[in-house]
Amino acid sequence: MAEKVKVWFDPEADYLEVQFREAPGFMRPTAHDAVMERVDGQGHVLGFSVIGVSRFRKDHPLEAELVAGE
Repeated sequence: MAEKVKVWFDPEADYLEVQFREAPGFMRPTAHDAVMERVDGQGHVLGFSVIGVSRFRKDHPLEAELVAGE
């Protein structure tokens, strides 16, 4: 069964958000200063957001680690 992913992009804010599933959660920082991850109460990754999307070029893609469950 396929899973749905929701993606939002706000060009005015230069902001991208990707949601893997809907559930209560909160944002927390990652090691990358442009990336925040949305996690649930158990630390499972629900999605992520990127601030300043336009600064990333095709030849230098953004790479970040999302930590699943702690």
